[in-house]
Amino acid sequence: MTSSPISRRAVLHGGAAAGLGIVVAGSLDAIAGPAAARAACRPAVGYGDLVPDPAGLLALPPGFSYTVVAQAGGTLLESGQATPSDADGTGCFRGPNGSVLVNNHEIGGDEPYPVPALPGLTYDPGARGGTTTIEVDRHGRRLREYVSVAGTHNNCAGGITPWGTWLTCEETEQRAGGQYLKDHGYVFEVDPHDRAANQNPVALKFLGRYAHEAVAVDPYTHAIYLTEDAGGPNGLYFRWTPPAGFRAGKGALRALAQRPDGDTAGRLQALSCFRGSQHVADLSEATTPGTRYKVRWVDVPDRDARTVSVRKQFTDAEVTRSRKLEGAWWADGGAYFVASFARHDDGSVNEHDGQVWFYDPRTETVTLKTIFGVNTDPDADNGNFDGPDNITVSPYGGVILAEDGEGVSHLVGVTEQGKAYPLARNELNDSEFTGPTFSPDGKILFANIQSPGYVFAITGPWGRPSNADHAAS
Repeated sequence: MTSSPISRRAVLHGGAAAGLGIVVAGSLDAIAGPAAARAACRPAVGYGDLVPDPAGLLALPPGFSYTVVAQAGGTLLESGQATPSDADGTGCFRGPNGSVLVNNHEIGGDEPYPVPALPGLTYDPGARGGTTTIEVDRHGRRLREYVSVAGTHNNCAGGITPWGTWLTCEETEQRAGGQYLKDHGYVFEVDPHDRAANQNPVALKFLGRYAHEAVAVDPYTHAIYLTEDAGGPNGLYFRWTPPAGFRAGKGALRALAQRPDGDTAGRLQALSCFRGSQHVADLSEATTPGTRYKVRWVDVPDRDARTVSVRKQFTDAEVTRSRKLEGAWWADGGAYFVASFARHDDGSVNEHDGQVWFYDPRTETVTLKTIFGVNTDPDADNGNFDGPDNITVSPYGGVILAEDGEGVSHLVGVTEQGKAYPLARNELNDSEFTGPTFSPDGKILFANIQSPGYVFAITGPWGRPSNADHAAS
């Protein structure tokens, strides 16, 4: 998602406390090996030092290359209009000729290329965001691109479901009025294969109305875990549990939302963490990887926020907040989720430039897996990273994070042994990376540069990334 309107570079240069580039916890499954659990993360080679791109777009390791799948304003949809602006969260699914991408467009203002408001696919003709679907071949080359949902607002991230659909999230609390004919701040389901299933979009109001960022879905219980990117007060982490008798599958969420009681179906609850009997008011309290909190869940009183924003319906003593809750991904039997940064002046207890958490539903705990220390020189490409946003778990071990901080922007990998490495660097500008996701066969990493708007297919000699250290410069 886009950065806070308050300049983080001004905060950093104004004397924020220095810190290590990244410190990583020991592995529960995907991120780090046991030996790394107690050590600061040193830069790792990963797939090798990045090679500058003669085209000035994307620096990649040796042997890697990219294809531009789509470009905002530069490629055309099937309907004849330009590819929309601000590509963000992306889901990837197996397709008949390769892969099918569902690409969010975080359009909320005057971006130059809106999602076309096509008949039958438009929720609110006053809103300019939505999703496009891109079919690519096995080499990542675009075959077709079309609108899948239109008339939604500020579609940021989302998440894939176990039944093969995409949940696209509106990061807004925009109410009806002026150009907007409907309230916004909802989640919508997008079918990547069945265009007819996306006709007449239905807001999944039972998931709440707030500044949604991303979701992760438990394939066994079908509980949905959701992040909120909001401030004043800081946002919450949510769990939705389906009602008794709910049978998950394509179209089931839509059908549930259309029931007479659909707006309040199931239970929507907010995270509340404890260290022993002591309540934890904010996730920034955790500064040591491996920190683990017990979890309780608190019912949301008014999930549609008719008079008061959902996060304002709780006191700080009732819930656990976090600044900039961002990406989410289900893997290893639980939900990974990201907090992009924290500062004292946004109400956070401690400052950092990113946390990765893991929620384990079996033990009802959250564990801090990764923490980025404050990056005091974000304009330098020196192995320090800041502002992790979207996340995906790599089929080759570890995770891939999209950097949305200040200065130089990267796709950042973290190995299983707990070392961070740059996987790609934006050579064009300082716009954020978004939407990293692997093709079902693991051969292609799709990712976006949000502005001016590129979708890339990255290929190369994938394998388990090296953990050798960089030689000192």
